[in-house]
Amino acid sequence: MKLLLSRFIAILILVLPGLLAMKGFLMMKDDLFDYLAMHGDETAAPVFAWLHFAGGLVIFAAGMSFLGGWILTRDRKRNYVGPRFKEKHRAGPGRPSKPAS
Repeated sequence: MKLLLSRFIAILILVLPGLLAMKGFLMMKDDLFDYLAMHGDETAAPVFAWLHFAGGLVIFAAGMSFLGGWILTRDRKRNYVGPRFKEKHRAGPGRPSKPAS
C-alpha cells in the first residue's frame, strides 16, 4: 500500500506542472483569439489583455521548465544525454582544477 501511495504522489508531481502549462497555453490562446475576433466586430475597439496574457506565459513557462528540468535530470542519471548536456565537473577540495603536466 505504501508503494502505491508513493507512486501516486510521484504521478501527481509530474501531472500538476503539465496541467499548469496547459492552463497557461490556453490562457494565451484565448487572449489572442479574443483580440483577433474583436477586429471583426465593428462596434468594439480591439484591446489586448496584456496582463492575462503575461500571466499565462508565466504559468506556461513555469510548468514547462519544471517538466524539462525533470526530464533532463532523469536522462543525465541514465546517461542518455549528449556531451553538450552532460554535467560539468567542478574542482573540489581534493581535485586539482587543471591536470598536472
